[in-house]
Amino acid sequence: MGTPSKTVVFVHGAWMTPRCWDWFKPRFEAAGYKVHTPTWPEMDRPIEDLRNNPTAAFKRLTLAKIADHHEKIIRALPEQPLIVGHSFGGLLTQMLLDRGLGSAGVAIDPGPIAFVFPGPVSLLAATPPLLRGPWSAYQLSRSGFSKGFANHDGLKEEEKQKLYDKLVVPVPSRIFFQAAFNIGNGVSPKQRTQPLLLTAGENDRTVTPFIVRQTYAKQKKSPARTDLKEFPGHTHFLIGEPGWEKVADYIIGWHAKT
Repeated sequence: MGTPSKTVVFVHGAWMTPRCWDWFKPRFEAAGYKVHTPTWPEMDRPIEDLRNNPTAAFKRLTLAKIADHHEKIIRALPEQPLIVGHSFGGLLTQMLLDRGLGSAGVAIDPGPIAFVFPGPVSLLAATPPLLRGPWSAYQLSRSGFSKGFANHDGLKEEEKQKLYDKLVVPVPSRIFFQAAFNIGNGVSPKQRTQPLLLTAGENDRTVTPFIVRQTYAKQKKSPARTDLKEFPGHTHFLIGEPGWEKVADYIIGWHAKT
């Protein structure tokens, strides 16, 4: 066990901007981390512009292109960071570890790696972007966000709508096709040498614990440390809903022991 990196790169997921890390960022900074919250390619624009004018290049984004973008950022850092990703960002975290990047990784409610079966609940959540076709951009509806993404009992409907206005943007539908049909989302757990923590929210209706447990079963074939933590009462938005502090603190504590 060496000295853990004090640099962290947060990788946001689908339908989100880097502002989804507004809760975790100061928590990690207070713990002594240098924090980086990059956006995906083609997303470095005002939120209204992202919503109203998704570019053709954005619609053509693939998991590999998003991973390439983050790889360049990570390779430019003075030390290999802890990589923390949420949702599709958790899938990307595993892809980046697979490329030999990062000192350790945390995949929070991660999208499925290859040959992880999504199950009926998550398939239903992914149906709208799949129906749009692989060359489109799809924005999660207010109802979808409220009932399937941020469905925590402690969030009032008014709070959910404010979060929607602050965070939700379109996503390239193509990455949902990739995840659904095992295209470009493969990793090789037996070759991974960095520690990895996978987390699940008990009431997650987007990436259910069923998915995360399957991912853990595959990832624990690695010779490196691989852990699974399930958070009772939490949903897919466990990085910003009531109780997010215990999620952040658990990750910080886990990383200190790697």
